[in-house]
Amino acid sequence: MSETPPQNLRQHGFQILEDDLRFLMEAFSAVLTQLGEPELAACLPWIGTGEPKKATRSLGQAYSIAFQLLNIVEERASSQVRRLREKKLGPEAEKGLWPDNLKQLRSLGLNSKDILAALREVCVEPVLTAHPTEAKRETVRELHREIYSLMNRHENPAYTPREQKRLQHQLQTQLENLWRTGEIQVTRPSIEAELQNALHYLREVFPEALARAHTHLREAWEANGFDPAEIDTLPPLLRFGSWIGGDRDGHPFVTADVTRRALQSMRHNALRVQRRALESLARHLPLSSLFQTTPHRLTQLIKTLEAKLHNEPHIDTAYILDRNKEEPWRAAVYLMRARVLLAIEKPASPAAYLNPSELRADIDALATTLVEVGARAVVEELIVPFRRNLSAFGFHSAALDVRQNSAFHEKAIDQLLRAAGLLDEGSFIDWSVEKKRELLDRELASPRPFLSPGISAGPEADTVLACHRVLAEHRKQFGNAGLGSLIVSMTRRVEDLLIVYILAREAGLMEWTPEGLVCPLPVVPLFETMGDLEAGPGIVEAFLAHPVTQRSLKAQSKGGTPVFQMMVGYSDSNKDCGIVASQCALHRAQRELSAMIHKHGARPIFFHGRGGTVGRGAGPTHWFMEALPHGSLSGGMRMTEQGETIAQKYAHIGSAVYNAELLIASATAATARHRSTESRAHPALEPLFDKLAADSRDAYRAFLHTPDFMKFYRQATPIDALENSRIGSRPARRTGQASLDDLRAIPWVFSWTQSRFYLPGWFGAGSALTKLKSDDPKAYDTLAAAVPGSPFLRYVLTNIESSLVSANTDLMRAYADLVEDSAVRDRFLNTILSEFEATRSIINELFQGTFEERRPRLAYTLNIREEPLKVLHQQQIALLRDWRALVNSGKAEAAEAMISDLLISVNAIASGLRTTG
Repeated sequence: MSETPPQNLRQHGFQILEDDLRFLMEAFSAVLTQLGEPELAACLPWIGTGEPKKATRSLGQAYSIAFQLLNIVEERASSQVRRLREKKLGPEAEKGLWPDNLKQLRSLGLNSKDILAALREVCVEPVLTAHPTEAKRETVRELHREIYSLMNRHENPAYTPREQKRLQHQLQTQLENLWRTGEIQVTRPSIEAELQNALHYLREVFPEALARAHTHLREAWEANGFDPAEIDTLPPLLRFGSWIGGDRDGHPFVTADVTRRALQSMRHNALRVQRRALESLARHLPLSSLFQTTPHRLTQLIKTLEAKLHNEPHIDTAYILDRNKEEPWRAAVYLMRARVLLAIEKPASPAAYLNPSELRADIDALATTLVEVGARAVVEELIVPFRRNLSAFGFHSAALDVRQNSAFHEKAIDQLLRAAGLLDEGSFIDWSVEKKRELLDRELASPRPFLSPGISAGPEADTVLACHRVLAEHRKQFGNAGLGSLIVSMTRRVEDLLIVYILAREAGLMEWTPEGLVCPLPVVPLFETMGDLEAGPGIVEAFLAHPVTQRSLKAQSKGGTPVFQMMVGYSDSNKDCGIVASQCALHRAQRELSAMIHKHGARPIFFHGRGGTVGRGAGPTHWFMEALPHGSLSGGMRMTEQGETIAQKYAHIGSAVYNAELLIASATAATARHRSTESRAHPALEPLFDKLAADSRDAYRAFLHTPDFMKFYRQATPIDALENSRIGSRPARRTGQASLDDLRAIPWVFSWTQSRFYLPGWFGAGSALTKLKSDDPKAYDTLAAAVPGSPFLRYVLTNIESSLVSANTDLMRAYADLVEDSAVRDRFLNTILSEFEATRSIINELFQGTFEERRPRLAYTLNIREEPLKVLHQQQIALLRDWRALVNSGKAEAAEAMISDLLISVNAIASGLRTTG
């Protein structure tokens, strides 16, 4: 008997959340009481009746766990409400998923042929990074997954009271483990530990999420009256990338050996995925030779596989064949599995698969034999998903990018030239742009390296070349599979990109063809600051016109339409010029860059460097896709998945499937709109965006450049505590200098978030909007009227609003009290509060209604968190005051002893806010 969905789904969802939260918190309270902490149990949020008498480490740990349990409950409630909504209103009711997007595209007049053309171009690539924003250990995340699973089983009405009691006991055991587990990193995690965390998702979560997301597409396609067989031939719409072990921008611990081990680990991980997939396929292929004639092709396939494995003593082929003698399809798959096992354990064996195309050929042969006996349904259900996952994950798991700063590359070239005797005097770094370009063009006409292998040129040169040689070795053995892009952060001019060609040539990574040098890997500019974004189109045009780039793009496209990838940085551009100017600059840059690349006969692929907060480019996925400039999405796109956002989106399979589907369905809909419809952008808005960007930038930069700003910032936020954190392997600063410019955007946002200012997500917006309203009321009215119909404007304003409602002015004042100089404190705090009020007031006016009425779900989740968060913030303020007093008085040992308490506090607040940076 099916469950009847309730009338008010939102209220029902809130009730599910409250019931589950009470159940979990009462279980946690019982655990604390059993462990001799009754006073702490009485102070737990949402169920406790007592007040904390003093801030202790145990209090911070208890509240942190309470927020983790709330996060688990919220994920489960969201999943349940989505199911109930579909039951009540149909699958199209869930915004952003396949049914909704296909319905929208059909309403625009697109048919199956139009949509299929877009689907063939779509490939979305989340790139997993290990920036210092993930505050939880992997052990803790494992416990979260177990608690989530136990809660799912707890709601099963078929369980008897005895079974429910057993489940409750298991749940309390996991909660006790969570309480006893050190939640924070006492020592900074290694890159290897960060990589293993990413490999968990690439092995345990993403293959299943991809399979289900494609199944949902097939179901929605068929429900629209289209032929589902058309979907079965599509390549995977989702692939993955990684920066872990490849991103060396300001990360001295990422060496060539680290990159080599990362590539090896990802290959080993992917082979494990394929081994499991073959085991699952074998279990589901019990077709008996007693009930269907064994096709001759299958017999030949088995003989061929047996012959390859015949001389391999580690593999007992006779046992495999004897055990499955009446199940020949299963026998064939187990023989394939044996070849994968050899690739893992004995990769040099001639019987081991070297690349996924060999496994694909065997699987295709197997599929042909299944069709031959009429088992087409088995092929659709089992072989099609297998092929797709093999194509997505291959033998490499994810494509590893290598990123380095343009300044580091310049030092490397300078050292190479000096060692080769090509610098008469001075430094390459100080040369004019024209002189640099002349040398680069001359050298790129030749395959000759500067130095013989083994000669050291200097630390930067040796570091870059060692890394590129690892990539060249990998290519020689496995081809390009597993290799991503060569990303140049802080790209300021075209020469920054051409230098990479020279360095790649020196390491043997370039190829010499009859036409000249070719780079087998994409060289990708990263435009981060407002100035870089504005200069981007000119840089890209010059780069695309260069003969080495033209040859390289042609070679990389393998006969197809060339694609050109660019990365745009949301974090640094925001830190550079504020939220409004950053968003406008990114929007304009993407539009102009797209037009430039299309003009050169290529397709643009944007790599969006977004973080987990509005100040670092975050926002709902389907809104983000809808707000992209028209023409900027040609099917392919990449985006960073950073820190805690990976666990939030993908920790549990239900959430992982939902977020994967949201990503590829929204990208498909946006691609189809860009291909088949005209731009809906309002021409009258462009000059208004320019004015808002300029005015907001001026207000933001004036604030940051006010004398004593760093004094206020370093005392009113916990930035000094964050710099002592062990959250990620990467240092918080690029070069170690204590300046605003050197501070990474991630701890910048993290510190403002922890202290509840959320300043990067809104500051400057109020000044700009208020100025527009007073200077040009007619233009302001035009802007206000455009809010409902402009996806970009609505996206920017909605994200600013999200930051405003997450901030808390009482807590701003409490953190500002940490600033010792009262004149400095008052001056900056008054500016912040004035701008906050101006921004809040005008955003409410533009949206014509209260936030609570328009976004009740976010309002609810913020409200339920606020009171417990206040306790943690007051604790953190007291800890910061005491710790800084010890530091200032030179009591280093006592100060160091407080670091763990500070980090527990940081982690607890991050859990409560569901974000770090």
